[in-house]
Amino acid sequence: MKRSFVVVRSVTKTYRHGQRQITALRDASFEMSQGEVVLLVGPSGSGKTTMLNLIAALDCPDHGEIIVGGSEITGLSRAAAARYRNQHVGFIFQSYNLLPQLTALENVLLPMLPKRRLDRRRAVELLDAVGLSDRSSHRPSELSGGEQQRVAIARALANDPAIILADEPTGNLDDDNARKIAELLSSACRERGKSLILVTHDREMIRPVDHVFAMRDGSLTTIESVLAS
Repeated sequence: MKRSFVVVRSVTKTYRHGQRQITALRDASFEMSQGEVVLLVGPSGSGKTTMLNLIAALDCPDHGEIIVGGSEITGLSRAAAARYRNQHVGFIFQSYNLLPQLTALENVLLPMLPKRRLDRRRAVELLDAVGLSDRSSHRPSELSGGEQQRVAIARALANDPAIILADEPTGNLDDDNARKIAELLSSACRERGKSLILVTHDREMIRPVDHVFAMRDGSLTTIESVLAS
């Protein structure tokens, strides 16, 4: 029996918008094992991004707990949360978030700076793994959207994190590129034994996956287990 690697237990998160209180997550719970690929699906505003932000310790829940790798992360100080993200989490954004003044190679090296050890060989190998060995000296403005997202995948893997959180990483791409990027991300995580949580509107974006968690109005409405083969 696989041991749970990410445990989200009865998590609630609310925000204030003027005089209104908005419940982004409502008593949400799920678990996943190390190395699993999970889709988090649902319409805009259903709480998917909030869930990722909490697992990344970018925010704290009002109630409930989140455990990653056996350690609770919900009460971390700002400094401890930053260390946790740098050592254990790779984040991939829809808008790529590459630094425009840096080359592809320099963007991949960037997460290594806090460790004060720039492993250029690893960065080169990661760019090669996503098919960009010949584009390492190009800046983001010289790359297509699909190529920029490939750089973002390589950057997310730079510090060998245990978990990759991808927030609609294919939202700015055409359908063909979107599927290629999603498949590349999934295969890169499986080959390296990384856990992947991918937020998407399309539950058929990649197959096979281990679980599909559907969200609506801040609640997990459906939990579908899929045999990954």
